[in-house]
Amino acid sequence: MGYNGTSRLAPAHPTRRLMRKPKPCRRARWCSSGDEALSDFTLLLSAVLGMFFTTTLSCADDAWQRTLASALEHHCVHCHGQDGHAESDVNLVSMDAETLSTQVELVQQLIDVLDQHEMPPADEPDLNSDVRRSLVEGLKTIRDQSAAPRSYVKTPIRRMNRFQYNNAVQDLFELRCIVFTLPERMMRAHRGYFDPSTGKMPDVVYVGSRPLGKSQMIEPRLEGVAAFPQDLRAEHGFDNRGDHLSLSPLLMQSFLNLGDSITDSRDFNSINVGIWNSFFRSPKVRLEREPLRAEIQARVNPFLRRAFRGRVDTPTSDRYVGFALSQMDQGADFTEAMKRVAAAALASPRFLYLYDTNHGANELNNQDGRTYRIDDHEFASRLSFFLWGSSPDIALLDLADAGRLSQPDVVDEQVDRMFRDNNLKRFCDSFPSQWLQLERIISSVPDREKFDDFYFAKYRKSMHMMMEPLLLFETILIENRPIIELIDPSFTYRSGLLESFYGDLATVSESDRTKPSGEVGIATFTRRPITDRRTGGVITNAAVMTMTSGPHRTQPITRGAWIATAIFNDPPDPPPADVPPLAEKPAADEADMTLRERLAIHRQRADCRGCHEQIDPLGFALENFDPVGRWRDLYDNDREIDVSGQLFRKHDFVDVIQFKDAIVAEQRRFARAFTEHLLSFALARSLGPADQIAIEKIVRDAEQDDYRIQDLIKHIIHSEPFQTATYSSGTST
Repeated sequence: MGYNGTSRLAPAHPTRRLMRKPKPCRRARWCSSGDEALSDFTLLLSAVLGMFFTTTLSCADDAWQRTLASALEHHCVHCHGQDGHAESDVNLVSMDAETLSTQVELVQQLIDVLDQHEMPPADEPDLNSDVRRSLVEGLKTIRDQSAAPRSYVKTPIRRMNRFQYNNAVQDLFELRCIVFTLPERMMRAHRGYFDPSTGKMPDVVYVGSRPLGKSQMIEPRLEGVAAFPQDLRAEHGFDNRGDHLSLSPLLMQSFLNLGDSITDSRDFNSINVGIWNSFFRSPKVRLEREPLRAEIQARVNPFLRRAFRGRVDTPTSDRYVGFALSQMDQGADFTEAMKRVAAAALASPRFLYLYDTNHGANELNNQDGRTYRIDDHEFASRLSFFLWGSSPDIALLDLADAGRLSQPDVVDEQVDRMFRDNNLKRFCDSFPSQWLQLERIISSVPDREKFDDFYFAKYRKSMHMMMEPLLLFETILIENRPIIELIDPSFTYRSGLLESFYGDLATVSESDRTKPSGEVGIATFTRRPITDRRTGGVITNAAVMTMTSGPHRTQPITRGAWIATAIFNDPPDPPPADVPPLAEKPAADEADMTLRERLAIHRQRADCRGCHEQIDPLGFALENFDPVGRWRDLYDNDREIDVSGQLFRKHDFVDVIQFKDAIVAEQRRFARAFTEHLLSFALARSLGPADQIAIEKIVRDAEQDDYRIQDLIKHIIHSEPFQTATYSSGTST
């Protein structure tokens, strides 16, 4: 069964999943097909037990060891084949403690399936909670010892994506307009509501979005500058992932042309360019050759320092000064020559590429795979591209020059400053929409006859829908609120149109719902208290409900896979290619069935059952929301909707409020998943076993701050993966 019944799930973020090559479902990897025993799982637990005793239980008494061994035998061994072979694609027959310690990725996978209560599967006796906890802790000890010294996944050399490129060029020239239009910016601020320096979101905000029409794409920009193609999200990742941001010869030529088109634009002038007087304007008096060289040098050095994100050596500076002089020798005036210099800098690999310089690796004696602390300039870039999606500003570069960004208190001061700066909007324009996969709502097309009120004039209500979770994220970030409020907040932002659409779940009176929402191109959103916990948050909002549904019906499997991916960062494996989709409309003999009953018939295959045991309860928990996010108690055939289930085989629920309660009870698990998403986004790469050690520390530290989002981000920035890199002899400065 495909995750949405008609097509594959959109790319996810398996920053915890370590081996993403095509394979059978996860349950098939850890168990035999059909109802046969989990012999390989048992054998691995036996190996783990041996390692566990030698690493963590050396001082434990014999009684405890006997208790643990007895529990494993009771829950695993008696129902498993003992003929010494494994039938899944993970062969653990010959696995012992020594070989296990060399397979860190496998150990991490075991931690995941045990910690997520995915193993043993639901149709087998469960492990005692103490035994499970002991096994997980023992495995973590093995992982931590095997992963030392730390060796993190290396982020490959990569170019800026076009969102970062636009921001970096805008900052470099202090443009009073954008470089080119970015359709991927899903929510556009109007009337200056976004002001993080206040630490408070206004009660009323004015926003727009691309689905409102072309008027939202009309904004001050450089005429004649065409954007290069939008960078698609990497499979299972964000659009800044290093392994997908290559630079082909054709694209390199595009970047050369792009730099020229920027400086040649007729809007690239003293009105729009903030550094015009200090860089491009001709000197007031005519200068001889050497004074002219000195004047150009005085302008080029600070410009290149900002463009190349650090100190610029004399030979590099001299080349650009010489280039400017040669342009003037060929007849160009001063301003034109400096434009050519600027265009050349924009086409330089030192501007376009982001990469580890290895400047901090001298003490490693050129040993590949060793970890070292990045230097302050590289740290400034990593920090700025994380929070501002752009090159570091002068303040960060000055601190890097002084070597002060290695001081934790200085880092905290700068992060606080960055949180208060309006450039923080760029983080809000990139991370949350990709984390929540909200771009999927743009292609959602509910059946126009069945859901005619979804369509508003020539626009769709999806524009209003998608802004609700994005405004919630911005508020939690600006006000430094606990991240659990992303799941279960006490407030939300809604337009009058959206309130009317929610009907009984709305938070205002009927008279308020009918008030006009403002201009066609700008929507007015008001902060409302949540009076009904069935709604609000990033899960139970119309945007997510709509984008995880088909034209005619909800798709619980898609919804469950989305929650597993976005909320718990535990994306299911792709479904088998030969599984037919469930029809949008029921067949005649299924007309009186509930959707749960129909799906039960269509997922009887043993290689499908394991994943469905994990994701189906997550999706059916939201089944009271119809394909466009409105509440319902009955299906169209008048059958009652059953949303009951169990989260992590620990928390029973019978309605969506209890489902939220279960997630709140597991907020540490949510915090871990959210941290993984943030760290992967910050480092532009997938995460490995060594990262998991740091993530556990980040989550422990953040728990002391009640998981407040700014404090959590600070812990990420202070973490070892964020402040280090892995040495590679293939990287050059």
